[in-house]
Amino acid sequence: MSVWHTFLVIWLVAAWVMTAGWAWQWRKENAGIVDVLWSVGVGGSAVWAALAGPGAPLTRAVLAVLGGAWGARLAWHLWKRVRGEPEDGRYRALREHWHGHQGKFFGFFQFQAFLVAMFAVPFTAVAANPEASLPMIAAAIAIWVIGVAGESLADRQLARFRADPAHRGKTCRDGLWRYSRHPNYFFEWLHWFAYVALAVGSPVWWLALSGPVVMFLFLRFVSGVPYTETQALRSRGEEYRRYQRDTPMFFPWFPSRKSDDA
Repeated sequence: MSVWHTFLVIWLVAAWVMTAGWAWQWRKENAGIVDVLWSVGVGGSAVWAALAGPGAPLTRAVLAVLGGAWGARLAWHLWKRVRGEPEDGRYRALREHWHGHQGKFFGFFQFQAFLVAMFAVPFTAVAANPEASLPMIAAAIAIWVIGVAGESLADRQLARFRADPAHRGKTCRDGLWRYSRHPNYFFEWLHWFAYVALAVGSPVWWLALSGPVVMFLFLRFVSGVPYTETQALRSRGEEYRRYQRDTPMFFPWFPSRKSDDA
């Protein structure tokens, strides 16, 4: 199956799944399900690309395990939040801005289906790789472990902070959150380089670069940092502005000064 045929199949399946997700959010008034389905879709597309690709069996097997496990972990983490908490503030603000217009929500969900297919492109590059380079596989696994472990740790630290009622209205500065305002986003971005390593030797290896490049652009300028920080400023005001002044935005580094809130 060609790269573009695989892309088309993934897009069509994702569109059907996102239509079901749109209907669910209409009933539940919780658009957070889109993030869960996006994670399932991208992780599932890694498995599908591995099964359908013409590349070396070992490389495709590693792709299926790494991509599938990443998607399952992220989807489960997000699902626990969606089922146990009110609608995320970002989507609540969007619902208010659109006055609950379901046609716009449908378009939003379908755009996410397209993004599932777009983020599957690196997987198709890996699945077309005829080589099974053990050094590159080892590098990919190392990058994946660092990225997923870092994101999981950041998620746990934030969840533990938010679970304490005494922290309501405050900003998490625990652990990794002291060195980056978005450590979960940083490690999510880092994990995509694992597929670049796996694609080395593929005739379309350069397609794998789209993963970290597009993910960085979306996280930094579109749907990640801007929406999250706008909501944080709306809910925490000056307290979050101090955090912005003290703490690097994306790439972890030491805070600029000690904060009374640390």
